[in-house]
Parts: sequence; structure tokens; C-alpha cells
Amino acid sequence: MRVGIIGAGSMARALGGQWARAGHEVAFGARDATRAAAAARQLGEGARALEDPAAAAEFGEAVLLAVPADQVERVVARAAPPAGRVLIDCTNPIAGGTLTLTTAGGPSMAERIAAAAPGTHVVKAFNLCHESVWRRTPPVFDGRPLAVPLCGDDRAAVALVGRLAAHLGADPVPAGGLDRAGLLEATTAFMIGLWFAGRDAQAVLPPLAYAGGAG
Repeated sequence: MRVGIIGAGSMARALGGQWARAGHEVAFGARDATRAAAAARQLGEGARALEDPAAAAEFGEAVLLAVPADQVERVVARAAPPAGRVLIDCTNPIAGGTLTLTTAGGPSMAERIAAAAPGTHVVKAFNLCHESVWRRTPPVFDGRPLAVPLCGDDRAAVALVGRLAAHLGADPVPAGGLDRAGLLEATTAFMIGLWFAGRDAQAVLPPLAYAGGAG
């Protein structure tokens, strides 16, 4: 699969590197072409740099949006992805000092991206974890593959992103339409708050067998 990546930071390199190693064609396009070239060189075979975000949006069957949340709408609008393109939103619209959502009370960031790129298919995914998690090969903890929630309105787009999650060694979990993406973004803000407090966020939830009162 051809995967375009808009951005060249840690998240772009972590996911892009894993997809390149899995045999996908990965191309970076960033506002700073020097950073895109450096990212491609770091990954080596299977990765290349393009001149800008628009080229990455044109290149990829799927396009990872790995830029800061406060910039992503503007970057996507300028890149003008073709209609039908699958956009993967891994951003977190979280204010660092307070760990609150900058989109609270309004559309989620994923929905705002969809509005900025009409005709595309946005899937919210990969936003729950730090980039270091995506560098694990595979992301398996205590024998259990990491689950990756996917929120999107187009079934084929969700399935495509699910394949990319599976190629990381993770377990893709369809989690509803794009109207659920705001809940996923809020979950990230909540969990990060627990992690920053030194608590095991996973421990706040019971195992599936007990979640509905069974047992």
C-alpha cells in the first residue's frame, strides 16, 4: 500500500518506520522539506521524501496526518487531498498545561479535518499512545496485542486503516462513526492525566468478562 505521511516528527517516523518495514511504500511530505528528507533517510529502504504535504496527500492511498492538532486543519486544507482519499487522524487536541480538550463543546478534531477536506474519508486512529509505543515490534503487552480503536464513517476506509493497524501487530477495533471520535479524543486526555499522575490507566477498567456484571 502507498502511505503518504504529512509531517516528519516522532509520530510520523514511528508509524512510518513500522509500515515501511512491513513492506508498504511510505512517503513523507512536510512544510520543511529538509525534515521530510531526514525522516526518509532515517527509515531507509521503503521510504522517500516528497516536496510538500500536497504531494504526500496525492501519493498515498492512505495519508497519516502527523502534525500538531492546532495546525492540522490549515495544513490539510492547503494540501487539498483528492476526493476519496483516506485520511488518518492521530492528533490530540489537548492543552498541555491543563490536559483539557481544545475542541470541547464543538466538533471533534477529526470532524473538523473532514470539514477541511470535503470528499475525503477521515478515520480517527493511533491517538491513544505515545510514539514510543508504536516503535515496539510488535506492540504486545503481557501477551496481549494492543487494541487500536478506529472511528470513521466509511466502512472501506476503516477496514483499510485496520489493515495498517494489523501490520503493526496490533488489534484493530472498529469503534463507531466519526461522531464517536470526540469521545476517543476525550478518553486520551483523561488517560494522559492518569499517566501523568503515575497511575495505571488500564487498571480503572475491569476485564471484559466482568464489564457487564458477569462473574
